[in-house]
Amino acid sequence: MAESEADTPSTPIEFESRYFEFDGVRLPPFCRGKMEEIANFSLRSSDIWIVTYPKSGTSLLQEVVYLVSQGADPDEIGLMNIDEQLPVLEYPQPGLDIIQELTSPRLIKSHLPYRFLPTAMHNGEAKVIYMARNPKDLAVSYYQFHRSLRTMSYRGSFQEFCRRFMNDKLGYGSWFDHVQEFWEHRMDSNVLFLKYEDMYKPYPILTFASILLSSHDVTDTSVLSVFVQNVLE
Repeated sequence: MAESEADTPSTPIEFESRYFEFDGVRLPPFCRGKMEEIANFSLRSSDIWIVTYPKSGTSLLQEVVYLVSQGADPDEIGLMNIDEQLPVLEYPQPGLDIIQELTSPRLIKSHLPYRFLPTAMHNGEAKVIYMARNPKDLAVSYYQFHRSLRTMSYRGSFQEFCRRFMNDKLGYGSWFDHVQEFWEHRMDSNVLFLKYEDMYKPYPILTFASILLSSHDVTDTSVLSVFVQNVLE
C-alpha cells in the first residue's frame, strides 16, 4: 500500500536538500562553508565544552554545567535563556567570531562529531563533556523535534524517520559513529564521557559535579549539595 501524503515528507527532495555532506557525514546547512574555520577555532584551557548527538539530553546537561561552574542559584535557571549562556559553535547565531571573544571561562556546545571539532581539542586543550543517550529514546525526541521545526518540513511517519535514522540520513550523521568516536577517546585527560541515564544516579552526578567544581576552583560545597538535590528530585 502506498504511503499517504501525511506519512511522507513534503517532498523527498525538499527534505533531503536541508542537508549537505562533508567528509562522508550529513550536516545541517548552516555548517556549510565554515568547517575549516571550526577546525582552526582557538581554545582556552578554561573552556568547558558540551558535545552531544542532537536530543541526547543537552538541555539538562547545560543547566548542570552552568549551575555548578558558575555557582548559580538553581532558582535563576528558569528565569534566564540558558542557551545564550552556552552558545552552539556551529549555529548561525551568535557566530564563531562572537564565541571566540567570550569572557573566560567559556561554556560552548556542539553537536559535531569528534573528528570535526577544533584540532586543539584533539591535542588535549579545553575540557570536553560528552553525553550519550539510548538511541531508542533519542529517536523519539529527534522525531518530535523534526516535526516541530518549520525549516525541516518533515511530515513523515515515525517508521520512516527511524529508517532515516538507521541509515544515517539525518543531520550530524550516524549516531553510532558519533558515540563510538567519543567512546574511543573516553580515557583522554580532557574528556568526560557520560550517559544520559546516569544523570539521575547519585554517584555519577557527584563525580561529575566534583570535577566541574575543582576545574573552576569553586570551594563552596553548598553549591554541590544544592545542585545534586535539584537534579535528583
